Amino acid sequence: MSRFLNVLRSWLVMVSVIAMGNTVQSFREHSFLSEKLYTGAPEFVNGLQARTFGIWTLLSSIIRCACAIDIQNRTLYHITLWTFVLALGHFLSEAFVYKTAPLTIGVMAPLIVASFSIIAMLIGFQCFPETPEEVRAQQKKRN
Repeated sequence: MSRFLNVLRSWLVMVSVIAMGNTVQSFREHSFLSEKLYTGAPEFVNGLQARTFGIWTLLSSIIRCACAIDIQNRTLYHITLWTFVLALGHFLSEAFVYKTAPLTIGVMAPLIVASFSIIAMLIGFQCFPETPEEVRAQQKKRN
């Protein structure tokens, strides 16, 4: 396995652990979301929304941790990449479309993490070994 994929694995574990902490905060005190993320419309944050956010964050955390464990699983790798794309889309839409999450440090942090992770995972695709199907397809093209 390449050194880059090993570094990416460590990054995914770190991001996963941080997300688990955010999950706990979402379940313990829903004001965390209105004070740190959705400061543009804190009246929209309630216990149900906080718990839903917590479950979404927990699911993303589990997927990312599973990918760190089995980073050469292409399907899991794609799903993990999509967790970051969805997070980026969510926070961008809340900041610029719905105006519920102004660009504070609480919003910038997940935007930066998601953006960096997407770039790193796209680079990581270059480190994957070829599958037997790809090798066979290349051999057929040569013949």
